[in-house]
This record gives sequence, C-alpha cells and structure tokens, in this order.
Amino acid sequence: MTDILDPLTVSPGIFDITATPLPAHRDDWERRLLEHPNLLRTIAENVGGPFHIMYPARIVENIRAFQKVFADAEVRGDIYYAKKANKSPSVVGACAKTGTGLDVSSGGEFLAALRGGIRGADLMVTGPAKSDDLLELSARYSALVAIDNLDELARLAGLGIPSRALLRVQPPGSESRFGLTDFELDLALTRTDITAIRLEGFSFHLTGYEAAPRAEMAASLLERCPEARSLGHPITTISIGGGFGVDYVPAEAWNAFTKLVNPRWFHNERFLSPKSYYPYHFPEPGPRMLAAVLANNDLGARLREAGIRLAIEPGRALLDHAGCSVFGIQGIKTRIAYGVPYDILTVNGSSLSLSEQWFNSEYLPDPILWPQSAGSMTPTSIGGCTCLEGDMLSWRRVPLPRAAEMGDLLIYPNTAGYQMDSNESAFHDLPIPPKVVLNDVSGVRSFEWHLEVPRTVD
Repeated sequence: MTDILDPLTVSPGIFDITATPLPAHRDDWERRLLEHPNLLRTIAENVGGPFHIMYPARIVENIRAFQKVFADAEVRGDIYYAKKANKSPSVVGACAKTGTGLDVSSGGEFLAALRGGIRGADLMVTGPAKSDDLLELSARYSALVAIDNLDELARLAGLGIPSRALLRVQPPGSESRFGLTDFELDLALTRTDITAIRLEGFSFHLTGYEAAPRAEMAASLLERCPEARSLGHPITTISIGGGFGVDYVPAEAWNAFTKLVNPRWFHNERFLSPKSYYPYHFPEPGPRMLAAVLANNDLGARLREAGIRLAIEPGRALLDHAGCSVFGIQGIKTRIAYGVPYDILTVNGSSLSLSEQWFNSEYLPDPILWPQSAGSMTPTSIGGCTCLEGDMLSWRRVPLPRAAEMGDLLIYPNTAGYQMDSNESAFHDLPIPPKVVLNDVSGVRSFEWHLEVPRTVD
C-alpha cells in the first residue's frame, strides 16, 4: 500500500499540487489479477479498448455476509439486489445462486431478472408512476410492487389480477417526490380492496448512510402494522431500502484527504468540499451497518415479536470488491502548476464510464498504474479521449508511483457499484466498454475469463 504523504516531510512545492494518496483496499483476487504477468494485457489486446472486469464470486460472498447478519439476529430477512447498480447478468446469476431477489424499476430489468433465473415472486418493483405494462407484468408474475402513489394503486387494482404490494412511505419532514404522505397512507389502507390487492407491508428510502434513522423509521412503521392488520391486510414486511455504505479506502487516508484537501491538488483547481464526495471511508460498511440497524433500540427483537420480516435493497454494498475498470493510456502531456510539473494522461475511454464524475463529484480511490514497478512519484491527472474539457476521470493530481508510459494500463478499483454503466454512453461513436467476467480456476491461483455479451430486451 502506498504511504500517505506527510506535508511535514515533503517539499512545499510538491505538496502544494499533489493530492494525498487514497489507496483502495484490495481483496486477494484483486492482488492476484495485478500480479499476473500477462492477463490484463491479454484481455486489453483482445478487447481493443477500455473494459470492465466482474468477479461474481465476491458478490456471492457479500450476499452471504448479509444473510449471516439476519441469521445471527434471528430475524426473518430478505435481500433484493438493486439492479440499477450494475446491469451485468453475472450479478443476477450470483443472486439466483444465493436465493436473493431483485429490486427492479423497468420492464427491461424485470425481464432480465426472469432470464437470469429469478422467480417473479422474488422481485420487488420500485420507482415512481410505473407504466401500465410494468404493473401488468408484476401482477402476472406475482412480484411485490412498492406503491408510490394512489393512482398507481388504483391502476394495479384495475388490472383484475390478484396482486401483491407494499406502500412506500414518504419520510417525515422530507420534501422527496417519492412515497405516500400520512393522509394518502390512511386512504390506501382503508380503501384498498383486499380481494384485489394483498397489502403486505410498508417500504421507504432514506438519503445518507446512517443506521439509526433507518431503524427509527422501521420502528415507527411497526406501530402501523396492527392497525393495518385489523383492516384485513396481511402485513408481513417492512423494507428499509438501500444506502448500505462501502468502505473503499483506509481511515487514515480518508482523514488526511478531508483534512488537507485544497484547490491546488486539482487540475484547473476544480475543488469540491469534502462533503460533496461519497464517504469513501465507511467505518461500518454493508453487513455491519445492517447489524447496527437491527441492534438500534432492539429493532431485531421488535421485528421478531411482531412477526415482521425486514427487507433490504442494497446495490453498491452487494458489489463491493466485485469489479474494476481498465483503461489504456494513449496520450501524455506535462504541464506546470505553481511552478511544479505534473502529467495529464489521456486514456482510451471517457469519464462516462466512471459515473461519479458526472454527478458534480469525482471517483476518488487511486487508479493503479500497470505494470506495477518502482519509479519517481509523479503527480498525475487523467482525462478521457473526447473533445469535452470536462471529460476528466481524475481532476485530482494522483500521486502515481512512477511516470506513466504510452501503452500502460490504468485500473480504477472497486467500480462495480454504479460506476461502470449508470451513465455509459457511445458519445463520439466510441464503443461502450464491455464487461469481462473472471472466474477462479479450481485448484490453482489463476483465472479463466470470458467476454460478457449484453442481451437486448425481449
């Protein structure tokens, strides 16, 4: 792991323009990939452009960790993978293998889940103002529909097909456009025809990544369950949505960055407040956050007593360490900032393949320069190959361990969660980076790989 630069031990000029390192945590499979003498080069030559790597075995491991938290707490829990986080069929395959459901929001996602081996009854359909086609698909396959408005509830009932539903609740004090107000919730509970729609519970989504507010809102909805049951609704479920954090970088690296970050670290001084970035260090990530939710005010015991299962809809957290993004270097410039030289690289793809850059933010974990070798630390910003000034993969001057050379590869770590394809685009007629699936070869510390062929909607 790269040491963190100490401003007291480096020259003022270098420290002024070079960001502190943010080295990502690495799994064993990631280390094996980087240490392999030719696998990355072989894939790059076969693909002929940028590509993403998926490692489904880690997704299975992540799911099992969440399932263990439910089991240890003796709470009935269901996981619905938020499919919007990554479109790869390999993720759906991992979900099918582990008995995990999917959270889908379109007909395309719904059909992709069915193709991947997920039962209709294991789908939760979310999103605002769902189309009539999606509602009919949900009803015919017995999917669980998270109702976002009263009109949607009426349209679902009007299909004449017995259907399953949750009522999505607008968080108190929220200005969110999603969910039902208390008044609308009361109308839904009192007016829903129990012969047409089976109301199975409530759902909500909160912004941020804190455990306590999720536990508190789930507890408040527990208090609604007896009343709803008295009206004839078979209430069995509360879904608390997603927002389970991921720990990308060590605490000491993140603390150094947030304490010292300043405009001089960025190309064109594109400086953002630390609050504008995802919290790349997260002390209780994924399953540990779920454990904290269940422990808060003894929520787990209250769920057991009420006979309520807890549903969660994680996306990013199920994809932690499940993939990376690889770009080839096809251009190098040296520029001067505050009297100090730094490099600007151009890679063979665009920042649309690292979606954080297009949300007025930046993906901060350090890219890895491959081949890995010793050299002189070189402050480096990284741009895409389009004609847009703002097409930058890393505005931050990353302290690469050596100067990059033409033909080197840059690997952005841990990008499976949202980064790979939520904003992908064939701008300039550039090909969308394909996904390469890695699987372990039994009995040896090596991989087999194949190119994943995207499927169109049937």
